[in-house]
Amino acid sequence: MASASAERTQVAEAGTPPFVMHGARDAVACGLVHIEQQVHALDLAVAENPGLAFDLAKTLVESVCRAVLGERSIAFDEADDLPRLFKMASKHLPFLPTSASDAAETRKSLAQTLSGLSTAIRGICELRNQCGFASHGVGAPRPAMESVQALLAAEAADTIVGFLHRVHRQDRTPPPSPRALYDANRPFNDSIDETHGPIRIFEIELRASEVLFQMEPETYRIYAAEFDEEAERVDAGIGAPPEAAP
Repeated sequence: MASASAERTQVAEAGTPPFVMHGARDAVACGLVHIEQQVHALDLAVAENPGLAFDLAKTLVESVCRAVLGERSIAFDEADDLPRLFKMASKHLPFLPTSASDAAETRKSLAQTLSGLSTAIRGICELRNQCGFASHGVGAPRPAMESVQALLAAEAADTIVGFLHRVHRQDRTPPPSPRALYDANRPFNDSIDETHGPIRIFEIELRASEVLFQMEPETYRIYAAEFDEEAERVDAGIGAPPEAAP
């Protein structure tokens, strides 16, 4: 297997520029200065130490997820793994513009794209566990990866980091507290509770509206917006009283 220096020479002779992260550098320029060393190290690792690139790709995405959640005052457990952190960030970021927030097909397409990013993140985590240079110790040699595989992980991490932070910073207004959002939709909440009744688990009785709000906040928000639109049409004399979604 060619040495790292020989591989860099081959890259230079082929006229291929060294790998440079762009999305991550954009995040650094916009405030995430604490990831700058990770970004620089990952740039170099792609050619110099492909195994380390898998470790750094995972660390970089995790750092940005934690930063985004922290800046948006969204609580998370320090023990949460990267897939869970990304899922939490995905649920609380405004990925669609306000004008398209109720477009069902567009939202479905975006959800599929985010699912692809989640799959990429799981892949990065697995590559790190199986091939990482600095991951958990093992009793046998790890599969030797080359720059082409490291480049895949680095480019995926750069895309995810760049997209996540751009969406985050386009709306930096601190979100209202969850209870305030829920309490602001009392007519909608009452309609859900009347339509679906309480949810009972053993001796505990839960409001259907609050369960929906806590478990599926984005779905709750979409149906609440539709409920308000129907209520406005009724007030204008052009529609029937709104009903909660079945």
